[in-house]
Amino acid sequence: MKYVSLLILSVFIFIACSDSKNTNLPPSSGLSGDIFLIMDSVQWKGPLGRVLDSLFSSEMEGLPRAESIYHMRWIDPRKLNFVLKQRRNLIFAVSLDQKTSGASQVKRLFTKESLDQIRANPELFSQNAQDVFAKGQEVVYLFSPTEKQLIHHIRKNGKKIIEYFDVKERERLTASLFKAKQVKGITEIMRKELQCEMKVPFGYQLVMHNDEFIWIRQINPKDDKDIFIARKKYTSEEQFLKENLIDWRNEICKKYLFGDPDRLETHLVTETGVEQKPILTREVSFHQKFGVEMRGLWRTNNLVMGGPFLSYTLVDQPQGMLYYIEGFTFSPGKDQREIMRELETILYTFRVSSELPAPSK
Repeated sequence: MKYVSLLILSVFIFIACSDSKNTNLPPSSGLSGDIFLIMDSVQWKGPLGRVLDSLFSSEMEGLPRAESIYHMRWIDPRKLNFVLKQRRNLIFAVSLDQKTSGASQVKRLFTKESLDQIRANPELFSQNAQDVFAKGQEVVYLFSPTEKQLIHHIRKNGKKIIEYFDVKERERLTASLFKAKQVKGITEIMRKELQCEMKVPFGYQLVMHNDEFIWIRQINPKDDKDIFIARKKYTSEEQFLKENLIDWRNEICKKYLFGDPDRLETHLVTETGVEQKPILTREVSFHQKFGVEMRGLWRTNNLVMGGPFLSYTLVDQPQGMLYYIEGFTFSPGKDQREIMRELETILYTFRVSSELPAPSK
């Protein structure tokens, strides 16, 4: 049996404890966005279960229809079989004051020394591990001496728990998206004309480009996935204000993006008229650079098409250029959470001129 070791652990710092000696693990299974929660049935039906369910079932921002940020499924510890153990994302949750057989099953994952540390230091409540039961697996353990203390920690650090799984899902998507060869030629165009770079997965095609804009696209039977990069001179911090970003986006869309290129009235616009779905912005660290993330909805000016978009705005200081990168999709009637995760993953491969490797001589 594998045990959770808490010998090196501080408040909400995940320390990997994978067993590097085990090379015979099966590959992890399951879909992107799926999380399996293993906890006692009494706690699942009580306040602790409601807090965790509320955390992972909260609505993903920037989508036209309500979709939870993760699809979480509860598993009774006594029914955790070989197949379920191989799921890509697992969470084990328990408080030491719970004495049921299900809670005891979870507590058996911890060494006696670890349990003693949990009792002695209520600030310890979380640890992660990789490849515990399967390769490519992420496991998070949530624990506290009492249920009340664990609920407090989860409420206080819920966003960090979500962000942890977000990063891991993005890492998996990066590996799968770029497993095949990238589209040839597009990277060279970006470097030459826009002095930047973004990895383009196989299947995307170049639509148009010039020295201030490039648009790539993948059209499938069920969805249309689009990514574009625009740039202009950086003049002041006010360019990062939400209203200015929306104005710039609308300028780009009116100039370059059309539902039907033969009909100018079909250009894309930012949807700002839906009170329940506002445009959301937040400051982010984008590869250690200041950036602003923007999420919301777009539509064509003639109201025929629409969908969600995600963008990042950042500065290339050496060039004095402001970059706007966006992914948007048109997939009517379909769930769009995982499409937007894919687009986000591609956007995160963006690099400005100072981050590009020197050209070979």
